[in-house]
Amino acid sequence: MRVLWISKASVTASYRKKIAWLARLGVTVTVVTGNAWGPWQFESAPDDSFYRLIRLPQRLSNRNHFHWYTGLDPVVQSVKPDLIHVDEEHYSTVTYQAAHLAHRHNIPYIFQTWQNIYKHYPLPFSRMQAYVFQHAVAALAGTPEIEAVVRRQGFKKPVFIVPLGVDSEIFFPNPRPEWRSEFHTQDRFAVGFIGRLVPEKGVLDLTDALLPRLSHNRDWHWVIAGSGPLKASLSSRLAAYDAQVTWLPWLGTLDMAKLMNSLDVLVVPSKATARWKEQFGRVLIEAMAVKLPVVAYDSGAIAAVVGPAGVLVKEGDIRGLGEALLKISESPDEARLLAQLGLERIQSEFTQQRVASKILSAYEAILSG
Repeated sequence: MRVLWISKASVTASYRKKIAWLARLGVTVTVVTGNAWGPWQFESAPDDSFYRLIRLPQRLSNRNHFHWYTGLDPVVQSVKPDLIHVDEEHYSTVTYQAAHLAHRHNIPYIFQTWQNIYKHYPLPFSRMQAYVFQHAVAALAGTPEIEAVVRRQGFKKPVFIVPLGVDSEIFFPNPRPEWRSEFHTQDRFAVGFIGRLVPEKGVLDLTDALLPRLSHNRDWHWVIAGSGPLKASLSSRLAAYDAQVTWLPWLGTLDMAKLMNSLDVLVVPSKATARWKEQFGRVLIEAMAVKLPVVAYDSGAIAAVVGPAGVLVKEGDIRGLGEALLKISESPDEARLLAQLGLERIQSEFTQQRVASKILSAYEAILSG
């Protein structure tokens, strides 16, 4: 089976892990990606030997849903794939580009969707979506909620549920005292927030929930990893707690695993808006993979991802958020139980090998149908 995989996210080595597993399962994969996407430069990896990798110039690079590739048609003709897998949304320009090429060369293609809010798209995106829906043979959706959205938008062909996976060769339980020292979390109850500093990620709610705890518990420490427009105002509010707060930029994959192994709880207080809600939450599965307990708002896909392995609080319940954190800090047995449940959930559902197996099952069903 020859598959042409088109994906801007494949500039990162960790994202290509599932493709390497797919190749190990017997699929001949050619990956098309760019040289960079936003701040992420292309990362080489040892696993690149398992598949063919083609980096093409991108027009409108870093413009999500607008970009497309120069030189894609010759690649399609050279590879002669049995299936084209477009790892992009159905209303994106690059998906429309790939759909045209697949239709021209009589090659079946599928797309991946993470859109979990029903929307009407303006021209030309509505026409691109209609064309993609007309000619695609199937779709991959990250969660059942996402499948329901693409169905409502009018897609009537097979949809296969395929979540994100975590690289368990990088994210695994590996607590080290020197890492806790590096992140200033040694001998402290370390609370982590990892994400964009924007209102919808709930960092303001977490601030309100944590400030009373920081005031009354001098051994509590808050690590904030991320950037965004709220940083200046948050820095001002937290100035009096400077000794109890560590600010970090967004970290690379290896450093993220080190940080998560240096925390006692990860908080994901995402809040839905009219145009966005949590689609999956990659940090959730990374945390569970290192046996880090999770406290989160019950928002978007969070409950479906963490299952029984996290403490869920009603969205917007700031008091409940603080109480959940206090309970984790005071109940080490419960924290250990949540951590173990999280790791077991990763091993059964969210390893890259498990995700690759689900993708292969979808391919086989599509091509045999």
